[in-house]
Parts: sequence; structure tokens; C-alpha cells
Amino acid sequence: MEVLDSLLLGFSVALRPDVLFYAFVGCLVGTLVGMLPGIGPLAGVSILLPLTFGLDPTKAIVMLAGIYYGSQYGGSTTSILLRIPGEAASVMTCIDGNAMARKGRAGAALCIAAVGSFIAGTFGVIMLTLIAPPLANFALRFGPPEYTALLVLGLIFLAYMSTSSLPRTLLMAAFGLMLGTIGIDVMSGHFRFSFDIPELGDGIGIVPVAVGLFGLGEILSTPSRNVKTNVVSPKLRELLPTRTEWRQSTWPIARGSVLGFFIGIIPGSAHIISSFVSYALERRLSKHPEEFGKGAVAGVAGPESANNSASTGAFVPMLALGIPTGPVIAVLMAALLIHGIPPGPTLVNDHPKLFWGFVASMYVGNLMLLALNLPLVGAFVSVLRIPYAYLYPMIIMFCVIGVYQVNNSIVDVWIMLIMGVVGYGLKKFNFDPAPLVLGLVIAPIFEMSLRQSLIMSGGNWHIFLQRPIALVLLLICVVLLGLAIYGAVIARRDWRAKLAAAEAGE
Repeated sequence: MEVLDSLLLGFSVALRPDVLFYAFVGCLVGTLVGMLPGIGPLAGVSILLPLTFGLDPTKAIVMLAGIYYGSQYGGSTTSILLRIPGEAASVMTCIDGNAMARKGRAGAALCIAAVGSFIAGTFGVIMLTLIAPPLANFALRFGPPEYTALLVLGLIFLAYMSTSSLPRTLLMAAFGLMLGTIGIDVMSGHFRFSFDIPELGDGIGIVPVAVGLFGLGEILSTPSRNVKTNVVSPKLRELLPTRTEWRQSTWPIARGSVLGFFIGIIPGSAHIISSFVSYALERRLSKHPEEFGKGAVAGVAGPESANNSASTGAFVPMLALGIPTGPVIAVLMAALLIHGIPPGPTLVNDHPKLFWGFVASMYVGNLMLLALNLPLVGAFVSVLRIPYAYLYPMIIMFCVIGVYQVNNSIVDVWIMLIMGVVGYGLKKFNFDPAPLVLGLVIAPIFEMSLRQSLIMSGGNWHIFLQRPIALVLLLICVVLLGLAIYGAVIARRDWRAKLAAAEAGE
């Protein structure tokens, strides 16, 4: 009853016309920010942060949060239609979302992405409302050794769930980790592997790498003369998924919602990592894994649900503990501090209208985003009618402008171009570039937590075996590697048996 009374207080705040207006502005801007390659929620929230100085704290945080979780909706649009991730969390949606679009199911893919995002976002808010305190307490128990073991588990889990070769997947992840070491060493302040290029001091950005690998790489590997451009604008009934597509997306949406939320409460780029893990999980559980990469509905529903649920879960440590789980959450915390409101355990009791008004606004915001995205599906699909001979140069121009404006750096443009060539090469040799991006994302967190762990233990690696949570996570890694090796041995034995039988038959 206490929770219901608190929610009623929150809705009395969230449903005020002025608060509704700023929630709508945040959701609309977030959708546009997610659609435009190279911008992302961090840039959108940062740019609009000064505009909130004249607002009261509730309106400010509601609008900025709307940009954050709204970008998770919008990022699927360009991923599905153009195979360019509008936002880093939409990298996995590129693969099967764009394949569905090429089969004439762009409307269905966009609709499933929007509905999955709505369900996952709403589920995340319900979980935030009900069990934020105990989850926050559990996340508080994670120190550097636990974070290190967790990130290792994430990489091993991704490699194990992948249907491609385990060594190839780990090789791509290791390449991403190596790229993540470029830049200033946060502990010593020394430049590493920067080749005296000042712009590389902050490291290689995720945006130019993702846009290069999944945008330019796709353009280079797909000559326009081989692409059919006769795209017929579908009727309204054709924009809705079929019963089979709804059935195929039901469990992926449910799994992605739960998985994303629990990953979201852990500090780091959780909304990005959750989409990778969800995609790998759905491919592993699928009865037809060979369909992934060729337009599998689960490959759209799972990752889109996971990244939206994770973006909501990221608010748990911020609101309950005052701990930022990522750069976007840190900017949102800064917005509260600017208005003289410290986030943390005292927020609920000292500022109940702000806390519960913010939670209630997320329920309303998810409805707004569903209303914004579904009616515009037809307009998004019409983009496919543009001939590829004209569309490809426009995409390249848009990629260059989008990547350049993030840091106003021509170096980022060169990185994007180089990664485009790398993406083309990986595609030709059947390497999956997704683990590379994941490795780049977690590299700074992994390095920092590993070095902090060794500092805590005086260089003794046994610290990972002395901490119960870290030990359990590492044991799971060993089990997964053992299962992968066992599977490889069995597959090789079966292959040799078939080969011997074929030779005997001749």
C-alpha cells in the first residue's frame, strides 16, 4: 500500500501539464538523437543540460531522462533501415533488423522493436519501483575484483553463446580490448599507443568504430549495382507483424527485459553489453540458429528489449546510492546536483515528490514513445524507396558529419574510414565484428578494475580466488570454457567419423 500511495503521489506530479510537456520534449529529442548516427544520448543530454538551469529539478530530470531512454527507441530506426547503428546499443539490431528490411519486413521489424522497447521499459520501471533497494544493496557489494571477474564472464559468455568459432570470437574481443588501451593511462597519465596524436588521448571512440564497422563496412561489401532498389511502400496492414512474428518475438522480449534490467544495475555501459548478451542468448536458444544474420525476429526483439530495460535499471544505483553507472547517468546526477539535490539514500525521504514524480514520468514516457514510434513506421519504411545509388553517398556523408560533430575531430573521421575497411575485410573472411565493439566498450572498465584489484592485493592474483563472488564468477567461466572445448572435441570426432564413413563408402 505504501508503494501505491507513493506512486499516486508521483502520478500527481508527472501528469501535470508542464511536466508532461517536458517529458514529451525529452522523448521526442531522444528519439531523434537515437536515430541520428554519431550523436547518441550522452551528446544529446550534455547539449541540453544548460537549458535546464532555469527549470525546477523535476522538469529538468524528467526531460533529460526522456532523452536517455528515448534514444534507445530511436536507435533501432537507422539500424533496421540502413544498417547503421544510430546509437551504440543498437549495434546488434543492425544484423537481423536490416536483413528483415531487405526481405520487405522493415515495418514489422520497427513495430516489434517499438513494442519490445515499450514492454521492456515498462517492466524496468516496475522493477525499479518494487525492488530498487535490495538490488542496489547487492550491487554495492561489487568491488574491483568482482567487476573484473564479471567482465571476464561477459566475454566468455559471449564467445560461448556465439555459433561461430570460439577462437574467432575471442580474437575479435581481444582486438577490441587492445584498441581500448589506446590513450592516456588514467593511473600514470602517460600517453599509450597514440603515435603523438593528441586527439587519441581520450582513446578511440565507440561511435566512429561502430559506424565504420557496421555502416561503411556494409556499404563497401555491397556494391550498389547488386542491390535491388524497387521497394514498394507497404499498406498499413503490411506494417504490422504477422502472428508468427509476434509468436517468435514473445519470449525474446520477455528474456531481454529481465536480462537487461539485471545487467543494467551493474556499473558500466550496461545498455550496450545487455544487447550483445541478449543477441548471443537468443541465437543459442533458437531452434534455427542458422536464421540469425538473415532476418531472425528474435535477433531484433531480444536486443532491443534488453537495452531499453538496462537503461531503466541503470537508474537504480543512481537514485538509491548516488552511484553513476555510466557517463549519461553521471550527467543526470550532475543535473540534480546543480539544482541542489544530492542523489542517494536520502533522496526518497527528503524529496519524495521528485523521486516518485520521476518514476511515474517513466511510465508516461514509455507510452509517449510508443505513440511516437508506431505511427511513424510508414514514414520510416518509405526511406527504403530511395535508390541505393543515391542513398549510399548520402549515408557516407551522414556518417562523416555525424562522427565529426561528436568531438569536432577529423581524427574520428579517419578512424571511421579505417574501421570501414576493417569491417569490409572481416565480412569477407567471415569474422563477426560485434565482439570487437564489445571489447572496446568494456576495455577501460576492465583495465581499471583489474589494476585496482592488484593494487588492493599488492600484486597478488589470489585476490580473485579469495573473494566469494569473484570466485563463483570465475568458476562459471571455467565451466563455460570446458563446455565449449567439449563441444568442439565432439564436433571434430563426429566430423572425422563422417569423413571415414564417406571414404569407406567410396
